[in-house]
Amino acid sequence: MSKDDTSAAQGHVAHGESRRPLTLRDVSEASGVSEMTVSRVLRNRGDVSVATRERVQEAAKRLGYVPNKIAGALASSRVNLVAVIIPSLSNMVFPEVMNGISKTLEDTELQPVLGVTHYLPEREEKVLYEMLSWRPSGVIIAGLERSEAARAMLRNAGIPVVEIMDIDGEPVDSVVGISHRRAGRMMAQAIVDAGYRRIAFLGTKMPLDHRARKRWEGFSEVLEQAGIGVADTELYEGGSGFAKGREMTAAVLERTPDLDFIYYSNDLIGAGGLLYCLENDYDIPGQLGLAGFNNIELLDGMPRRLATMDSCRREIGEGAARIIASHAGEGAQIFGEQVDLIPTLDPGDTLRQA
Repeated sequence: MSKDDTSAAQGHVAHGESRRPLTLRDVSEASGVSEMTVSRVLRNRGDVSVATRERVQEAAKRLGYVPNKIAGALASSRVNLVAVIIPSLSNMVFPEVMNGISKTLEDTELQPVLGVTHYLPEREEKVLYEMLSWRPSGVIIAGLERSEAARAMLRNAGIPVVEIMDIDGEPVDSVVGISHRRAGRMMAQAIVDAGYRRIAFLGTKMPLDHRARKRWEGFSEVLEQAGIGVADTELYEGGSGFAKGREMTAAVLERTPDLDFIYYSNDLIGAGGLLYCLENDYDIPGQLGLAGFNNIELLDGMPRRLATMDSCRREIGEGAARIIASHAGEGAQIFGEQVDLIPTLDPGDTLRQA
């Protein structure tokens, strides 16, 4: 393999430098076996020794090679599909992102196709592998944190890649989103400025919810700088919902009754907490302030408007789709566009004004 091929295969690609999809020959040279043997292994056909099979599979994974299921069927080896990979269908954030993508692609020949990872890195690898094997014209994928195998597949796909929702990290190619650390800092500063001092955080257990983790990091950073710190936390696993918010709010207020503010990692559990507090005659926002995140429309009918922050969901979808549409078919390059959107804080009726 030449020096240039080795650099591309390993993903050391500078801004504006050409890329190309990996081939059977790359895997053949990396594993030291013939292209025919590589093809047999990757198609799971033919009599190949266990040792050879493992060597080929390891080389393919290391390089980020994805077999082309439509090779020979289309001269261009590309289809007018955009792979859109998100972590959840139940999370109310992503339908609006999808609406932005779909609306922007309506006047093009490109069609979005959806894959769901359930926040699991191994599931993301599988979904990405299958979707890239159909040679789409671009990839839109949520988040920045992923396995090295997934990053290798994206780096060497030879198509525009846009990572969305989050800009706090190192993208493979282009990125459209908000800074979740900045969002956490903005909310914390508003709470401190309003005079609240006994503050709790309620949210998801965060090893795999990287965006919630970054908001928490920014939030706690500002509180520490103000000499306040976090008075209590309550974390959960599984889906978000009103019932979960009620349960968590009851638990934290029983444990730490002198709290004067609760910051929730999303609006759904925040809305459940708000209903609990209103039913138990808390003075909102005087005695106790509340805030969530995402500004979802579902909460417009609540008896009080929950303080929240818009996560720019539709704008993220639109921006990502515009990048894919403008670069699809231009050849394998790193375009490196970055769109940093600024969320808006809405104090609603649950965050008193400074």
